[in-house]
Amino acid sequence: MVDPLSAWWAQQLVLCDWAFSPDPTAIEPSLAVQRLAEMEVADRGELGWQLVEAFSPGAVNPVGHLESLELLALAVAAGWLPVEQARAWVARIADDICAHCNTLEDWLVALRQARGALGWERGDDGFLEACHALSTLEREGAGITWEVLAETLRRLPQAPLWPSAPTEQAWRLRAAFAPVLVAGADEALDAPQARAFLADEWQVHDRDGLVRLLLWLAGQGDRYAWDLDATRLLEASVEQRDAWLAGQKGGAVASGKVLLGFLSRGETLEWAAWDWLRLVDLAYTGLALGWLAQAEADAFAHHALDLITRRYSDWVAMVTAYQRGRSLFEGSDKMAALNQDWALLLQSPASPWQEPLKALQDDANREASQAAMRTWRADARHWVLALASVREPELLLRQGPRPSLAESVYKDAQHYLKEVLGLYPDDGVAGLARYWLPAQAHHLNQLAADADHSALPSLVTPFGQPAAEGLAQRDALKGCSRFSATVHMAEKYAFYLQMADDSGEFDAEGLSRLAESLRGVLCRFYPDARRLLNAWACWEAALPEPPLEQSTPVSLAHEIRWHRDDPGSPFHWLDWRAGASWQEPGPRLSLPRFTALALVGPLNGGAWSEPLPESAREVAAIQEWMDGHYGLQDGEALREFLDFLLSAGDRQEYQINYAPYTLNAARLASEIATLESDDCSEDERNHLLRLKRIRDNEAGCNTFDMAAWDIAQAVDLAIAGRQLAWLSEAQFTSALDQSATLAAKHYPGWQAYARGLYAGFSFFMGETEERKAFLSSFREALVSWLTGAPPLAGPWASLDFPGARPRHWAPLHIDTLPGDARTLH
Repeated sequence: MVDPLSAWWAQQLVLCDWAFSPDPTAIEPSLAVQRLAEMEVADRGELGWQLVEAFSPGAVNPVGHLESLELLALAVAAGWLPVEQARAWVARIADDICAHCNTLEDWLVALRQARGALGWERGDDGFLEACHALSTLEREGAGITWEVLAETLRRLPQAPLWPSAPTEQAWRLRAAFAPVLVAGADEALDAPQARAFLADEWQVHDRDGLVRLLLWLAGQGDRYAWDLDATRLLEASVEQRDAWLAGQKGGAVASGKVLLGFLSRGETLEWAAWDWLRLVDLAYTGLALGWLAQAEADAFAHHALDLITRRYSDWVAMVTAYQRGRSLFEGSDKMAALNQDWALLLQSPASPWQEPLKALQDDANREASQAAMRTWRADARHWVLALASVREPELLLRQGPRPSLAESVYKDAQHYLKEVLGLYPDDGVAGLARYWLPAQAHHLNQLAADADHSALPSLVTPFGQPAAEGLAQRDALKGCSRFSATVHMAEKYAFYLQMADDSGEFDAEGLSRLAESLRGVLCRFYPDARRLLNAWACWEAALPEPPLEQSTPVSLAHEIRWHRDDPGSPFHWLDWRAGASWQEPGPRLSLPRFTALALVGPLNGGAWSEPLPESAREVAAIQEWMDGHYGLQDGEALREFLDFLLSAGDRQEYQINYAPYTLNAARLASEIATLESDDCSEDERNHLLRLKRIRDNEAGCNTFDMAAWDIAQAVDLAIAGRQLAWLSEAQFTSALDQSATLAAKHYPGWQAYARGLYAGFSFFMGETEERKAFLSSFREALVSWLTGAPPLAGPWASLDFPGARPRHWAPLHIDTLPGDARTLH
């Protein structure tokens, strides 16, 4: 039985100078390929364009339809298209012709009118001859009549022109570059220039590099830098915008001009489609090259579709955003050409975009793509990458398979660890524990809770008031009370982990364990990405990073909020399962232990973590300090000196050698006069200076109990002794416990302790040229410690003094130290 559609198709090919054959696709494959090349159709993408172009809105396109019928026959013969799909196109072409031409004569008239555009090689006579041959075929019954064709089309089920299985629908997005006729891609037919393109434009040469590129486009892409520039420029004055543009270099100047043009005319500042449509194109390329399995490529395409439908309501919104991105990338405003550039895909009746954008994805494929993206980022290394990338955005180019690193990366990381962080290879992975600071997070949480209840310490101290900048930081913590502060500490820790990994000098397995621990902690304190990023943005805005050379602090709040708001950010595609058991990357102090360590005060930096044995290099420096300042050369001498400080200390020397002078002013004056009348030895000179301090009651040395000076020294030396391994854990604990007990016995609170500490520091300090500067700096530090302004100066403002009644409000989350009986769990 003759197939009416095939017969009609064969008839039309007579107009293309083909001999009539019942099977229009019965051509030698090699000849078909040759003819396709002659027609300048080198791949299936170009074939797709030709087919879409053949359909004009509102009118028949005789030229396009006739060429399309020939191309379809050649494509089937060449093995480019399955015959069923080609027949669907033929039926669609026939239906369009019948809708505009009621008879064969109407169709031939339309062809005659368009014959000039056909480029007919045999002239008018040849064209008329072909038309006559077609009419003869119909009259002799060798072909199908117009009436039979119309009836056949009415009965044919409507077949899809484009791949339309649920897994294949996402490939319609690739029409932005080339329409996808066949979901199963082939390098020769679909991506003949892809290898050179990937190598030249992307420096991608293999599967792993492509996967990393796809994950980058999904999770960051070009939009990241443009979004941040736009956000900051929106807040900038005209002068600041001009200065920003003047600071751009190379191709960024043209892009910057385009961006400022968008701003000046109120263009919507959104362009993510530029990244996500390229993601689809490159996923299809990977499939064609055999670098991605079909399921992998489908997942990337559906991930792009998932992201696009979250951001855009329809095709027009999507291409408008893409056009903005293209404008920025090329440094030339293309928005005026939007309608012209996209009219074909948006308006052609045969466009793959005739299907509504929102209808392309079902739940199953969306969920499968989401699972696939999380699988690519399943290992804890991606948590470290994501957190560290906020400081170093280039790190997100390493998502997916581990890349090999350039020698310069190793050297930069090694330099950072040694010169900035003070971490050396011989510290080992264990050395990273000192940078895990849950006590710091507890301190910040406590200050935020107190700020929320207007219960922060008084700004009036015996040593003055805090600077305005520090006070502003402290007051800003009120807005952070709802958010756990661990992320503020953990993101820096993640950056250190990344640098240790990049250095190549630390045990990879050990670093992996720490990354897993970091993931466990963050999953426990934050239920999802938005909660973590909201917390981080809040704390970052309140506590921006101190500048290195700039005059103003550097805040990452814009970068953090970008990751929160961009649906493709890798933070939203990490594994958020905390697991049944989890362990922190470093020890978590108890609250009493933290309080005891805080007794060191400004004699040392804030003791935010348990002291750990140090490397040989640090040991040498600590030993030199011990010997130079205290004459201590081994553990036994240290333990004896700690016993002395806690039982008698410098306070006893004051009581024995100086306190009596406070009762006899005449004797004091006589002693001072005697010493001033003679040449003094160094010891006599120190004695004279101390007598003068007694006379003047300098720093309240006669008024305030100076036991704090001994206590602070004892804690400072105990910490150093633990770092040197001169004290065991039990000995260190005993020293801290004795210090806390002594402090509780002598003082009611931190202000009194601070007075005693400053009095002792001032009284027993030798006379040096820097004395005045040292005392001024110490007073400023005491103000900061007492008031919590700035918050990270020291922890006194968040801690109850040993033995004192609790006065702080409980934070409303579990991110606190053990031993806090007031915490709400």
